[in-house]
Amino acid sequence: MKNNFNKQVEELFINANEIINTATMIKANKNSEKFEIDIPKDYKSKFFKLIDKVNLSLMEDNDNFYGYFLFQMSRDIRFDISSPTAVNFKGAKYVIYFNPLIFLQLNRKQMETSIKHEILHIISQHLLRSKDLNSRYSTLAINMAMDIVVNKYLDNLPPYATTLEWVNVNYSLKLEPYETFEYYVDKIQTELDLQEEDEDGEENDANNNESITADYDPEKTHDIWEDSDEIDEKTLKEFTEKFVNQSNKGKNPSYLNELIELIKNNKGELPWNLYLKKLMGTVESNKKKTITRRNRRQPHRLDLRGELRSHKAEVVVAIDISGSISDEEFKQAIKEVLSIVKNYNHEITIVECDNEIRRAYKVKSIKDVKDRINIRGGTKFSPVFEYANNKNINLLVYFTDGEGESRLSVIPRGYKVLWVISGRGDKLSVKESYGSIRKLSKVKIKEDRFDMSDVRTDGYSMNNQAPMI
Repeated sequence: MKNNFNKQVEELFINANEIINTATMIKANKNSEKFEIDIPKDYKSKFFKLIDKVNLSLMEDNDNFYGYFLFQMSRDIRFDISSPTAVNFKGAKYVIYFNPLIFLQLNRKQMETSIKHEILHIISQHLLRSKDLNSRYSTLAINMAMDIVVNKYLDNLPPYATTLEWVNVNYSLKLEPYETFEYYVDKIQTELDLQEEDEDGEENDANNNESITADYDPEKTHDIWEDSDEIDEKTLKEFTEKFVNQSNKGKNPSYLNELIELIKNNKGELPWNLYLKKLMGTVESNKKKTITRRNRRQPHRLDLRGELRSHKAEVVVAIDISGSISDEEFKQAIKEVLSIVKNYNHEITIVECDNEIRRAYKVKSIKDVKDRINIRGGTKFSPVFEYANNKNINLLVYFTDGEGESRLSVIPRGYKVLWVISGRGDKLSVKESYGSIRKLSKVKIKEDRFDMSDVRTDGYSMNNQAPMI
């Protein structure tokens, strides 16, 4: 059986090269710049029979979720993708594409892994999340960050796969495992910015309009996502949930179950602490000038200095001391905040406010956090925003029971806002929030003890793995 499978693979690989050679000769004879590859129906039929065998193995595996998911997807062959497989969304379906020149060089287990890899991108909603970062990060940084995240959960990876270990070694980084996609992209981009050679422009131009790709290229592995049909975020999430529900028929690994629960129960909305991780990865870093790197926008102007990210994240954590947030909830939340921002060069200020600001002080660790002032006045949110507007901050996290003004008298300027509503709170009274709203109930309150040993520092807590991808 195994020998028969390998024989099929070998024959299909030979036929693929024959198809390419024929297309090359036709192009040469017509002296045409446009390269069209006619893939015979017979070849597609044989190729997808092989894929059916791979899919059968997936459906017989312990995590048969992937097999059922693949069964719902449309399939096609493209010789211009720079990875064994790729996905996008077309015609109300997810489509998986195969490049035979790369895919057929994998063994059977690696073929399964390549399919799992693409499905993990889908259920991690990377197709949506990457769009938010395109204007701030390079394609290479985004692609490597996404691949680090999904490959961490996969075995039998191809030798060229982008993994956490590979990136750490080749880019002299110390990235931690089980962090968010946004965390990785920011760290990788920083290292890319530190490199003296600016590779923008020329390399991309040289590779435009290629119709045949026989080698893996991490910078182009997700280019095909741009070919997806135009569809709003809500509808795409609904389609994804439908695919997930139809695929969830057996026992899954814990990381996969957590991802599925995130999609089903939260409709893709991250709990507040995971959302904060995402925000920290997207906060626009302050930049400093450097003479060791050319200016990105005008690389030929040697008189202009380039920019490097200094990664100074200024974070204000505001606490509504008049509300119903308990000391235990607040302490646990602050521990989460400090654990999250520790991965960044940050400065954090705690602001205590009821109807006016009572105290503001900086903290570097848990031991710097003071007991809350025992004052219970009325509630106004605007004083905190007035304070933040006068500081050069990147992010405001506001813990409150949600009851206060219906309209802010001060509009936030130049920073992101995350409202965190107490588990006993209902909703935010402010009609225009100018930011995102999350519930505090996602954080478990363990006990009153409040010391440094409670803070996760190793990156391996099982409660902080799969949902962060």
